[in-house]
Formats: sequence, structure tokens, C-alpha cells
Amino acid sequence: MPPAPPALGKKPKMNRLTQWILIALVVGIVVGYACHLWAGSVAQAKEIAGYFALLTELFMRMIKMIIAPLIFATLVAGLASMGDGRAVGRIGGKAVGWFMMASFISLLLGLLFANLLQPGANVGVPLPDVHASSGLSTGSLNLHDFLLHVVPRNFIEAMANNEILQILVFAVFFGLALGHLRDKTSLVLAQSIEGLVPVMLRVTNYVMRFAPLGVFGAVANIITTEGLGILLVYGRFMLCFAIALVALWIVLIGAGFMVLGRDVFRLVRAVREPMLLGFSTASSEAAYPLVMEKLEAFGVRKRLIGFVLPLGYSFNLDGSMIYTTFVALFISQAYDIPLSLQQQFLMLLVLMVSSKGIAGVPRASLVVVAAVLPMFGLPEAGILLILGIDHFLDMGRSATNVLGNTIATAVVAKWERGLGGPDEALADGLEDEVAAEGLAPAGAAASAVAHGESRAA
Repeated sequence: MPPAPPALGKKPKMNRLTQWILIALVVGIVVGYACHLWAGSVAQAKEIAGYFALLTELFMRMIKMIIAPLIFATLVAGLASMGDGRAVGRIGGKAVGWFMMASFISLLLGLLFANLLQPGANVGVPLPDVHASSGLSTGSLNLHDFLLHVVPRNFIEAMANNEILQILVFAVFFGLALGHLRDKTSLVLAQSIEGLVPVMLRVTNYVMRFAPLGVFGAVANIITTEGLGILLVYGRFMLCFAIALVALWIVLIGAGFMVLGRDVFRLVRAVREPMLLGFSTASSEAAYPLVMEKLEAFGVRKRLIGFVLPLGYSFNLDGSMIYTTFVALFISQAYDIPLSLQQQFLMLLVLMVSSKGIAGVPRASLVVVAAVLPMFGLPEAGILLILGIDHFLDMGRSATNVLGNTIATAVVAKWERGLGGPDEALADGLEDEVAAEGLAPAGAAASAVAHGESRAA
């Protein structure tokens, strides 16, 4: 029998994780700066930073270890419970519609604030030669390769490489097929896969205990190699981008308010930990398991989380979107190559299309920008201007991606009437547990929870 859930009025224990992450963030800055000052050369600083990077790499490997089975189990369990391809199409259509709207607004805000704040004017650092190479691989950034990449050649290969989009495609087919089969063997298989979800969430809890070490390593690594001086040199650019991100947060929360009402503020409070984790590690992927947990506690049905959230991680990267247009105009201003409003809007449309194939690509945002710059007469070498501070910028992008996908999932759940309060989320979770154990019909379990009865009753 699983342990009783914590009382809803109590302060969740996971708040201690936030405290430890903040401590790790501060200690990482202090230790990294001390190592930067102590190191006698750039080579020595990089050697020291390598040991810090090891902590982050180990943590990210543990995260990647659980993401693939977690996505597969939650998505298949959710689709099998729906059992209706039309419902999947309807939910997917609503989700993609929201993603496209959010992406367009993010790209537009990037253009708006780059024009208003002029971060590239009088940049104050030597400009790279226009013929220099950025070193980023942009050859595979085309529709043909993206469409081929969507469909996995081998499901095991997709799981091994953590290809979220490919796992999602296979899981959709598998979940729909499982939902249509009603024989005893299929029901046992569906219950087994659904039973995998709480196991993976418990593994997630174990992994998250190492998050402060991952945060410490990530921050100490970058400060050891770059120092704090680079923040002063690029301070104006980073401040301008931070202002643009805050504006995007306000717009996203405002859009969420139109659907969720005041509950959107409760949602934002609920996902502070995942956002902080994404910010500290500069990886929205690191926060994925924690986002799932917080959304379920907020009241979103597990079946909707399992479908919409991984879809969002492939197609709804709001922080990355605003960054692409902002950086493109920054480079335009730095090299004094003006772009007309028509050219800027065309760039927005090109970025909106090309950015949908970047899930899983290293330095995805920079790769997209590097591919698009030559189309508008801008030097790809301009990317070199910001390579040194991209990690710091990625911290803000990752936190924004977490916020955007959290709001998107909750909004779709509201539209699908799959969003309740914490009490309803608890009832939904207990209903699934009881039904899976075969102790009582799902409806009886839900009724018992709704009336405050014990599970033994």
C-alpha cells in the first residue's frame, strides 16, 4: 500500500530543494571566482573548470536517464486511457495552436525590444572578421532532414539518444493502439505501463537530491573560465535581454490569466523550483521531471501532462524564440547593417519555421540564428560576439522555456476540462492507484476520495 499523501495545507518538503539550489548558486559563484583569480593561466583555469563540469555532467546524465522512460510511460498511459484518436487530435490541435501563438509573440517581442533598446549600438568590443566561421553546424537545418528526424528508425535508438520528438511519435502510435485493444493481455500491459509512472517519479525524487551539486558545478565551471569581468563587458546587452525576457514573462502570464484567471499566479508560484533549476543549470530539460510533479500537484490530469508537456518541449521554446530575433538584430546593429521592417518581419517568419526542428540540437538557438543570418546579408561571424556569454543568456532562456510550457500545459488542460484544484488532483491520483491495484472500480475510488473516506472503506 503506498504511503498516504501529505496534507494539502502543509508546506511541501521540496521547498528545501529551492534553498539548497540557491545556496549552491551563490557558493558556485564564490568558488568559481576564487579559482579564476588563483589560476595562473587560461589552460589551468580550464583544467580546474573541467572538474566542476564533471558534477554537472553527472547530474545531467541522471536526468537524461529518467526522461525517456518517464515521457514514454506517462504519454502511453494517458493515450491508452483516452482510447480515442479524435480526442488526441483535438488536444494536439489546441496545444499546437497555443505553441504557434506563443512562438510568434516571443519572436515579435525580440524584434520590438532589440529595436527599442538598441543593444548592438556602440557595442564596445572588437568585431570579429565578417569572414570568420562561427564553428556551428547548420548544414542539417532544413525541412527535409527535420521530417526524416521526426520518425524514429529504431525505438531503442530513440530512447538511448533521448530524442524526445521521436519517443513522442512512437508513444502516440503505441498508446492509441493499446487504447483500442480491450483484451485481458492489453489491459495488463496498460496497467503495467501506468504502474511505471510512480516508480519513475520516485526515481526522479532521488535524482533531484543531486540538483544542488549540478547547479554548483555549472556555475563554478563558467565563472572559473570566464570570470566576472565578462559580465561587465556585456552588461548592457545582458540587461537589455533580461528586460525583454521579463516583458515576455508578463505577456505569457497575462495570456494564461485570460484562460486560468487568478489560478495562473498559483501556477507560477508552484513552478518556482523548476524554473530555478532550469535557470541554474541552463537546461530546461533538467527541470522536466519536476515540472511534471508540480503540474500534477496544481491539478492538471496526468494524461494531459504526459501528452502536452513533451510536445511543448519540442515545439514551444519561448525563451529560445525571443533570443533568436533579439540576437539577429543585435548583430545587425553591431555591424551597422540596417534591416527594414519588411526584412525584420520576413526574418521573424523564417525563424518561426526553422526553429521548429531544433529540439535536441546543441546550442540550438545559436544554430538557428547562424543559419538565418546569411539570408539577410548579416555575417555569421557575429555569433562569435556572444559565444562567451551564451551560457549566462541560456540560463534566462531555459527558465522562460519552463514557464512557457507550464502555462501552455495548464491552459490546454483548462480547455479540455482536465484541470481541477489540488483536491481534484489528489482524487485523480488515488483513483488511478486504486484502479491499478484492482481494489475497487475507478469511479468508486473517486467517490470515496471526494467524500473524504479512507481507502480501506
